[in-house]
Amino acid sequence: MTAGSEGAGAPVRRRDARRNQELLVAAAREVFTEQGLEAPLDVIARRAGVGNATLYRHFPSRAALVDAVFGSLLTDTMAAGEQARAAEDAWAGLTGYLYSVFGVLAADRGANDLMTTHVEGVETLRAVHAHNRETVESLLERGREQGVVRTDVTVEDVLFALAALGRAVPSLAEEVAPDAWRRPLSLLLDGLRAFPAVPPLPAPALSAMQLDGVLRGLGPHRALNP
Repeated sequence: MTAGSEGAGAPVRRRDARRNQELLVAAAREVFTEQGLEAPLDVIARRAGVGNATLYRHFPSRAALVDAVFGSLLTDTMAAGEQARAAEDAWAGLTGYLYSVFGVLAADRGANDLMTTHVEGVETLRAVHAHNRETVESLLERGREQGVVRTDVTVEDVLFALAALGRAVPSLAEEVAPDAWRRPLSLLLDGLRAFPAVPPLPAPALSAMQLDGVLRGLGPHRALNP
């Protein structure tokens, strides 16, 4: 092989590598959305049409792949937090922010796993969790000053309740209706108010059968699609 032909092959290899990386990120986005972050990496490689070795060459760890897939989503979540903090009405800022976040949690199992649990090695996620805490804490404090949030609630109370409810949201959306999560979130938010709201709860109540289906859909024991 001549020096010229070897040089000509380098851009081709770079293009192929870039294309494989894009295919892997797109495939991972689909699989994580469907199955959550526990999805087998070889399923992602097969869907991308590449081998496992290619996947690990581009993404040596699951955390690196997760970071590549969800980086923009996490950035959007932080932007939503900034917008909420800027709201003059603290209660409107808090509820708008949480409804926005829960809409994502309902539609995407991967994002749900990422945002409601701790995932080691995803650098962007640390910043998002810290920003989320600051957003909620700031809005609670302003809400107390404005007389709309009860005085004894802490940011830990709220973050725990949001994480617990958030874990159930994808199963609730799949088993009942895409927006069925609005009812329990409204109940949770009503518990934070200094004076509980009077308007009726959104979305119908769950039936016993629906609740059973939702509970079956929770946790790592749920069936994974091949």
